[in-house]
Amino acid sequence: MSLQKIRCFIAVDIDDPVIVDRIVSIQYRLSGTGVRMKLVEKNNLHITLRFLGEISRPLLEKVIDIIKTVSFNSFQIKLQNIGCFPTPSRPRVIWIGVTEGEEKLREIHNELESKLRKLGFPKEKERFVAHLTIARVKSFSQVSRLIQVLNELRDIEIGEFTVNCIRVKKSTLTPKGPIYSTLYEQKATK
Repeated sequence: MSLQKIRCFIAVDIDDPVIVDRIVSIQYRLSGTGVRMKLVEKNNLHITLRFLGEISRPLLEKVIDIIKTVSFNSFQIKLQNIGCFPTPSRPRVIWIGVTEGEEKLREIHNELESKLRKLGFPKEKERFVAHLTIARVKSFSQVSRLIQVLNELRDIEIGEFTVNCIRVKKSTLTPKGPIYSTLYEQKATK
């Protein structure tokens, strides 16, 4: 019997319709630069707390048991500022920053990280930086126009929303892009 692997991650979904509409309008502006990029679908917008990779169903059940022990009160997040990885001159990933609530996200991430290491997950290589990926750049032709728009949008305020839960998400990769579905939801205690 083969154990099917499930590609998954732990995240905070962005599902406030006003916030989503603002993000989509920014994506539209970015795509108008002529740079070839893959925009994150509006129903896939999220802040990743921990990427788990491809794991077995039994390990997924243990992960869910751990997440059930993560207790947090609902809190506000403010999305503001646009940036990119790895550098502004060669943007590969375009993201929106978290300027309020970032410390709370880090606390949840650190608790998850500590508990997941006991299950054998390796420590993440990069320091956790709360961000919302909105696009991935596929080509650097006309990148100067993209850099100009990123500079214009650098300090933009997107808005605030309340985090009421964290979710374990399944990621099914398809030629048209990933399809995400919720496997488990841990609600805030209050």
